[in-house]
Amino acid sequence: MNQPPEVIAVTGASGYVGALLLQKLQDQGDLRKLVAIDLIPPPLPIHNIAVYRQDVTDPIDELLDNHRVSTLVHLAFITEAGINRREIMYNREANLGSLRSVLNSCLRARIKHFVYLSSHTVYGAHPDNPVPLSDGAPLRPSPEIPYAYDKFLSEQIIQEFAEQHPETKVTVLRPCLVLGPNADNKVTRAFFRPWLMAVHDCNPPIQFLYEDDLARVLTIIIKQGIPGIFNVAGEGVVFYRELAEIIKSRLIELPAFLSYPLVQLTWRLHLQRHSTAAG
Repeated sequence: MNQPPEVIAVTGASGYVGALLLQKLQDQGDLRKLVAIDLIPPPLPIHNIAVYRQDVTDPIDELLDNHRVSTLVHLAFITEAGINRREIMYNREANLGSLRSVLNSCLRARIKHFVYLSSHTVYGAHPDNPVPLSDGAPLRPSPEIPYAYDKFLSEQIIQEFAEQHPETKVTVLRPCLVLGPNADNKVTRAFFRPWLMAVHDCNPPIQFLYEDDLARVLTIIIKQGIPGIFNVAGEGVVFYRELAEIIKSRLIELPAFLSYPLVQLTWRLHLQRHSTAAG
């Protein structure tokens, strides 16, 4: 087993996963220092941490070098879909630009291990997807789902970096839906609506991952220096209609030829910002 890294840097450190990870790493108690990089300060006090309020589209290699960081976890990512094509492209350029900047900084600072949090959505929703999905399954996200497609494009950049710089360990994690007391996004908020839309004769399986388990997996990957691409999910599945019963939501059921155009129309008219027809 590899020796634990002395200094770990986290971009997007004040976000949902970043805050959980910092707390988990602090609880381990065997790291020399944590370096948090975000535009806003961490929501919780963390001992023995250096905090930088900085946009990671700008180079960060100097601060990485000054603290002798050996492992960097890149969590900074704009998750909002954008209300129009212009905003979608702006967010995409920001996500990909910040990733390229961070990778270049890692290279100049001689970072030993780069960890990236991707998403299960890079596989896309297709009827011919294997069940269960393995980490070797083809990546086929819909361009109509900006979050998934941006993660897919990010993985392509990371794969190219890994091939060109084999001296740097690279880890990509693809978690399923993450839930827990601190979760607050458009997916989790949907669970508290009094109704859910369902497509007639469609009952897809869903997997979940508890937020503390994701932080624990990240900690294991970091401390043991494990490279590779990994799916991260809890055991078993919950079917969509079973989920509706559990959360006591009413299902509004429509045939596919009505439901998909209706969702897409409400999205384009800005009547709802939860999902496109592809999502």
